[in-house]
Amino acid sequence: MFIDSHCHLDRLKLEDFDNNLDNVMDAATQAKVDHILCVSVTLKEFPSMAEKTAKYNNVSLSCGMHPLNQDDLVDEGELLRLSEHERVIAVGETGLDYFYAPETKDVQLDSFVKHVRVANKVNKPLIIHTRQAQEDTLKILRDENAQNVGGILHCFTETWEMAKQAIDLGFYISFSGIVTFKNATELREVAKQVPDDRLLIETDAPYLAPVPHRGKQNQPAYVVEVAKHLASIRGQSVEEIAELSTRNFNTLFNRN
Repeated sequence: MFIDSHCHLDRLKLEDFDNNLDNVMDAATQAKVDHILCVSVTLKEFPSMAEKTAKYNNVSLSCGMHPLNQDDLVDEGELLRLSEHERVIAVGETGLDYFYAPETKDVQLDSFVKHVRVANKVNKPLIIHTRQAQEDTLKILRDENAQNVGGILHCFTETWEMAKQAIDLGFYISFSGIVTFKNATELREVAKQVPDDRLLIETDAPYLAPVPHRGKQNQPAYVVEVAKHLASIRGQSVEEIAELSTRNFNTLFNRN
């Protein structure tokens, strides 16, 4: 069985699935995807996301504000309140992105600190987005004692040195369909080095559909393709990748 450790079910264009989220979930089940973590990117949209996924027992939630979705400072009180929702198992997506939005650096830093503090208050792991902000990301994780809750560096595209430092802080490294892309040679080298007990897989659906589905809308069922590519890269079987990534997810979120 597989777990999609990061996707956005509420952002799927359902017209591709006969306007029915059930079809997405059925495809995931047929692909042996046992559980899905649906990740929020704004606090405003969190209630709608929770409502759209409420009937699916195999979908858990995160609560947070993506670093690229911030026009203003995050309301820490509201973040805390929403993060206490019974289906929320993680805080985020949060982090820093200086590649796409260096001009909002100060807002991103303020938001990231608040997310880590809330995660420590509710004792739930963090979902981290980081791009071209390695030094500041690691500094905040250390300064705000993020190791107390751990979490995931999702859709990882950074260096092995950053991955290693995050792992030392108790974080897991999650790979998306990017690892299947032709130009992702350096990322595949990183993927070879991540220890078995720190590896996760994800789709980030509806974005970043893996080979051989490039050009299509991504969906949780496609996480199997990520597992297949990682298996080839790491010299392991698909079954091994499925087993160890599922075990890691369950360990992080105390689902054992």
